[in-house]
Amino acid sequence: MKSDDTNRREFLTRLAGLGAVLSLPRGLVEREGWVQEAFPTREIPGTGERLPIVGFGSSKPVLEIPTEGTEPLEAVLGTLLDQGGRVVDTSPRTVDIDREFGQVLTRPRFQDSLFLAAKINTEGEEAGIAQMRQSQQLFGRPTLDLLQVESLRDLDVHWPNVRAWKDSGEARYIGVTVSAYRNFERLEAFMRSEPFDFVHVNYSVMEPLAEERILPLAQDQGLAVLTNRPFMNGSYFGRVAPHQLPEWAAGFDCESWAQFSLKYVLSHPAVTCALTETSNPVHLVENMHSALGRLPDEATKRRMRELVSTF
Repeated sequence: MKSDDTNRREFLTRLAGLGAVLSLPRGLVEREGWVQEAFPTREIPGTGERLPIVGFGSSKPVLEIPTEGTEPLEAVLGTLLDQGGRVVDTSPRTVDIDREFGQVLTRPRFQDSLFLAAKINTEGEEAGIAQMRQSQQLFGRPTLDLLQVESLRDLDVHWPNVRAWKDSGEARYIGVTVSAYRNFERLEAFMRSEPFDFVHVNYSVMEPLAEERILPLAQDQGLAVLTNRPFMNGSYFGRVAPHQLPEWAAGFDCESWAQFSLKYVLSHPAVTCALTETSNPVHLVENMHSALGRLPDEATKRRMRELVSTF
């Protein structure tokens, strides 16, 4: 069995042999006997609109703008589009950071290509309104694709405005997010009490609790699902690093520990899009390739959970 580092090196070597990683085309391409599948999409329930099933959580590269500039962010967003993705999730930052982020988002290549999921993550009605207006102005988006109340923060205060912004056409879709188990009970109650469009929840092979109640309820309620924390903010890699990727992972076309968790997430039919976060375009390519090939069945998912529970 090979280590994850060895698997990743071999994976990237194959990509390099096919040309520049950052210019890999989307769609069906045959080159030197290699086939890249059309990137999979799933429907936002009841709308007919489809989203690529792997997306990009932008927090890390956006927060690095003051020290790294916008070039790394532009590179990773360009890679996202090249690979067939378009979902970008973000949260309000300082005005200076969001202004520079917005300058990237309004470049011709990105302006009309990305599905932008924005958030309100503050307390107080006026502060929430200010965050909404900041996102519209600095991101050049009079209409946001998705507006979410992050971590259910001051939800009762913000929600009437969020609904009004959807009614006025300033938000195409609305939803809520959680990233910790402690919020699941409150999230479930809200899902049962209020119609909306998207639920955004932490879910991975090491954090599988969402599949017990939240994901089935989302299916019952006709909600699209974004997932976060596939790598548990990086702690996942520390836990799997001492271990070799099992040989049986090849049975669902898995070539690295990153893909191990992402393929687990993507195998659930309720998941519309799994968000991954990286400032490295090469790692983004690897993450997005989790959507290609086979996904684990239920028996294999049990085996995956049992394996990582020992780490």
